[in-house]
Amino acid sequence: MADIQYQDINARTIDSWIKAGWEWGKPIDHAVYEAAKRGCWDVKLTPVKNVPHDWFGELAGKKLQGLASGGGQQMPVFAALGAECTVLDYSEEQIKSERLLAEREGYSIDIIRADMTKPLPFADACFDIIFHPVSNCYVEEVKPIWKECYRILKKGGVLLAGMDNGINYLFAGDDETQVVNSLPFNPLKNPVQKKQLEDADCGIQFSHTLEEQLGGQLEAGFTLTALYEDTNGSGRLHELHIPSFLASRAVKL
Repeated sequence: MADIQYQDINARTIDSWIKAGWEWGKPIDHAVYEAAKRGCWDVKLTPVKNVPHDWFGELAGKKLQGLASGGGQQMPVFAALGAECTVLDYSEEQIKSERLLAEREGYSIDIIRADMTKPLPFADACFDIIFHPVSNCYVEEVKPIWKECYRILKKGGVLLAGMDNGINYLFAGDDETQVVNSLPFNPLKNPVQKKQLEDADCGIQFSHTLEEQLGGQLEAGFTLTALYEDTNGSGRLHELHIPSFLASRAVKL
């Protein structure tokens, strides 16, 4: 499989998950939007824990970019809180949800369908906040993404990112009782891992180390200010309280 094709495979796969009722493709309802307008809100970067509100600071008037954050789950909340939102996603279905929510609730948002593995279609230093939920598991190289995030943030801008720590990829399918894979997990280089994903209809996914993810943010120029770990929300690893995700807050000083 040529590397250039896997992003399109993932976009189509995610579209199919959403049509089948995928949790992370269900837009918020009107009541959640109205609650956010009253100041009652929460959003997630990882499966279970809510992001601390103080990670954002005051959102009213801030230029916020949702990176691979389509689906009508977080952007409507930020818009309700007064942020000027732009969302970028490569899934047609996630983009569709963003349009439907904006039309339903009557707020303005810039909606862009684009591949985050390519240079981001934004000017230098144009955003105050980037909100990037777990999604870099669908791309082979994450360091270029951190560099682009640094470029498009203003001085003092904040990157909020959710990440997979790689543990999930030690197992095959839903069986979290026996380690079967070595790391890194890269189906473009390992046909056995590629077949695992195909059999489970999981698109093309990749494990990434903390060196790539947190170290990559530091290498791009960010200063790490906070982080927390999280679990899958279900399954054996979750039941054993084994963290498989983390969220980070980093600043462009």
